[in-house]
Amino acid sequence: MSRLLGAVLAGGLSSRFGSDKAQAMLGGQSLIDHAVAMLRHHADDVIVVGARARGLSDLPREGLGPLGGIAAALDYAATHGFRCVLTIGCDMPRLPETLIPALLERGPAYCEDAPVLGHWSAALGAHLLSHIEVAPNRSVRGWARSVGALPIMSPAPLANVNTVEDLMAL
Repeated sequence: MSRLLGAVLAGGLSSRFGSDKAQAMLGGQSLIDHAVAMLRHHADDVIVVGARARGLSDLPREGLGPLGGIAAALDYAATHGFRCVLTIGCDMPRLPETLIPALLERGPAYCEDAPVLGHWSAALGAHLLSHIEVAPNRSVRGWARSVGALPIMSPAPLANVNTVEDLMAL
């Protein structure tokens, strides 16, 4: 049986939010706790990636954005017996009900509307680390395309909290 690791990416600077958005509250629960709870429904275990969130540190170093977080999650998965990783940003507290199951149908796959939401093979870790070092454009979407990941469209608009106003609109 293949094991699936859930990974919440929470290492961003939250510069547009003005404070650590992972700890911002929505309905009596922090955004990071919303993301962890969402992944627990699908994954065998859940980790948090992002030194500010007291999680795993990005690989190969901090400051690489979501790719560094995904690389850390893939490395953790490969060294802890997980075959695949489901990643989500801490700023995505609500998703359409069918989106994660659609991503999990085939891997690698990512959400076309928010590429940090993805289903990745742990075996892609080495490829990602080499991509980070040589690619001039270090985007999740660019890396996902380079590994043949399937883009999945969200069936409804996604809530992505980048500002306090975004949070208040939920």
